Amino acid sequence: MNLAVKLMQKFKDRDTQNKLKGYRDKAELIRKRNLEAWDDQRLKAESLRLKKEAKLGTPLDELLVDAYALVCEAAKRKLGLQPYDVQIMAAIALHDRFVIEQHTGEGKTLSAVMPAYLNALTGEGVHVLTFNDYLANRDAEWMGPIYRFLGLTVKSVQAGMSLSEKREAYATDITYVTAKEAGFDYLRDTITLSEADTVHRPFHYVIVDEADSLLLDEARVPLVIAGEPDSSGNDVIRFADVTRQLEQDKYYDFDEFKRNVYLNEAGAAKAESLLGCGNLYESHNSHLLSSLNCALYAETLLKKDVDYIVRDGKIELIDEYTGRVAENRHLPEGLQAALAAKEGLHSKAGGKILGTITLQHFISLYPKICGMTATAYASAMEFKEIYALQVVQIPPNRPNIRIDQPHRIYTHKEAKLKALVQEISSVHAMGRPILIGTSSVEESDMLAKALAVAGVPCHVLNAKNDVEEAEVIARAGEIGAVTVSTNMAGRGVDIRLGGGNPTQAEVVAKLGGLYVIGTHVNESVRIDDQLRGRSGRQGDPGASVFFVSLEDELLLRFGIDKAIHAHRQDEALEDPVLRSKIAHIQRVIMGQNFDIHQELNRYSDMVEEQRRILYEERLAILKGETPMSPSEQRVRLYYIDKFWADHLAYISYLREGIHLESLASRNPIDEFHEQIIQAYEQIRAKINSKSANMLVRLGGSNDPAKWEEFGLKSPTSTRTYIINDQYIQNMRSSWTAMTVFAFGIRKILRPIFKLSKF
Repeated sequence: MNLAVKLMQKFKDRDTQNKLKGYRDKAELIRKRNLEAWDDQRLKAESLRLKKEAKLGTPLDELLVDAYALVCEAAKRKLGLQPYDVQIMAAIALHDRFVIEQHTGEGKTLSAVMPAYLNALTGEGVHVLTFNDYLANRDAEWMGPIYRFLGLTVKSVQAGMSLSEKREAYATDITYVTAKEAGFDYLRDTITLSEADTVHRPFHYVIVDEADSLLLDEARVPLVIAGEPDSSGNDVIRFADVTRQLEQDKYYDFDEFKRNVYLNEAGAAKAESLLGCGNLYESHNSHLLSSLNCALYAETLLKKDVDYIVRDGKIELIDEYTGRVAENRHLPEGLQAALAAKEGLHSKAGGKILGTITLQHFISLYPKICGMTATAYASAMEFKEIYALQVVQIPPNRPNIRIDQPHRIYTHKEAKLKALVQEISSVHAMGRPILIGTSSVEESDMLAKALAVAGVPCHVLNAKNDVEEAEVIARAGEIGAVTVSTNMAGRGVDIRLGGGNPTQAEVVAKLGGLYVIGTHVNESVRIDDQLRGRSGRQGDPGASVFFVSLEDELLLRFGIDKAIHAHRQDEALEDPVLRSKIAHIQRVIMGQNFDIHQELNRYSDMVEEQRRILYEERLAILKGETPMSPSEQRVRLYYIDKFWADHLAYISYLREGIHLESLASRNPIDEFHEQIIQAYEQIRAKINSKSANMLVRLGGSNDPAKWEEFGLKSPTSTRTYIINDQYIQNMRSSWTAMTVFAFGIRKILRPIFKLSKF
């Protein structure tokens, strides 16, 4: 087996080397097209020629060398940047629709300009999807002079722009926009009743920045457009009060990983007494059980300053991958309201969902996809399986000389914290800059306090002060800087030695460069690598090390503390086998998460297929491609939207309760598919029937005022948000209201049917 793996790896390595050789040869051709002697007018005329060729149908592959040579010269003249050969190689791979792995500090932003320019020559538009609004605006402003010099238009889309501003931005040749905002704008387009109110053009070519974060980590995130909600009532406060009267162990238990919580028999009896409702597990009490379990989950498993913060009287969820506030993100169902009640805050609830799409399905709407990131190779299998994208590693411009030290493993958290503070204090005394990656807001605050006691000043970058992040990160390489940060994914700001000051940089380099310390290992090796990659940019010296405790959540989950019979001690454990076990755990979890994503895709893929079929019909009506009178068009669009929203509500209800199907020995996914197919097949008949009745009532009137009178209008206001579904769409964390209900039923039925397992 090992031999087969080695042979496969050898084959892949050879294939990669051949690919890179081809890119290197092409980069040399581009270099030889030396345009230094050309004046500005000749360069602009050449760009115009390429644009004409592209619009006449000349394959872009044939224009690549000339186009990239133009961009290289324009970058030198307008920005003073001379692309390295490896940046040109990366740019060729992006045009070839690869996901490129390019180390931090190697210049992905400039690499993306070449394929963006080439693919925009056709006039069909190019989108560069970024991680946040700051990066979208920064990159559009920064690279804009190159595009404009070559006769192309460029803008960024920002949240909060007016309809006309967005329409103008999407009409440019190159548009920089966050993946989420582009997705929300697409959802808004899908419910508009007038083509004039749409902002997107047909999708063409997309470059996804931070590709691993957006295409994998965030891929399952459902974007939602909904009607305005009502304020939640007092019921959630009532359930929060009941929950606080339930004692752990006596009334509720956790699973072995403390991911899920459920009432035990005594807890159910106590809750029934407090609510005065009779048997909680009877069908007519299912709404009470649902609300109670949301309250219990919020009270016991959602931790303040770990999962969320409270700021300006509002709950703000923390993104598990970046450690920053996840803007505009809500928990599913009543969980958001339960969390607000826990903190004594009012919450908005309800609001009919009008449309939804996952980031994965949204990005797959683009015919041509490519991506770039510093950490892709570890997830090459996922990119291939989910998007049919291959990963290619681009070599660095200068060899990476960063020293990655082996993990330092301690028996308990207190010993780890003590060792961390000692290490940081001694390194800081030398003046060497240090970047510390923590697991949560809570941990970053705790470490900052411990460092303050030790007399080490530090900058803290977490969800509480994310507005300052660009400035804090930019200065993290200065002499004596100590920066404590939550995860570095998607930060998008380079850390330069000496903060960009050449004299300081020289001093810092002699001290060993930026020292990166991780306070824990993540589930994904990629996230660890993202932190490591902040050090050693462009051949700079640097080092990284991870401090681990046997009491860390990840290790506890796999029982490492029980498997390793080590006496409690302050010194680090010297055990190579233990380090290999940790690496094995990370590989296992990555495999598990991949399987989970595949499983969850089976739920959402069919819904997306149904949406696309219906939306294709809707788009044809909206664009006037179907012969209809204005009133027929308005009525048909209105009822398509109405019955699709009803279908989504049914899907949501079904998705939550589908686990109960396993009680009857049926496959939940198969049952889910069967039921949504049956429901979908009824939609068209409903649309036809209601449309015919309404047209009779309208008497064929094409008067918009009469349409309004009969309620044939768009929602008066909508809101867009993201469902943070990690609590319901994770096999290790699936104790939602309905699955807890299923657990209760299972406990009741098991002795009756003498079944040991369902």
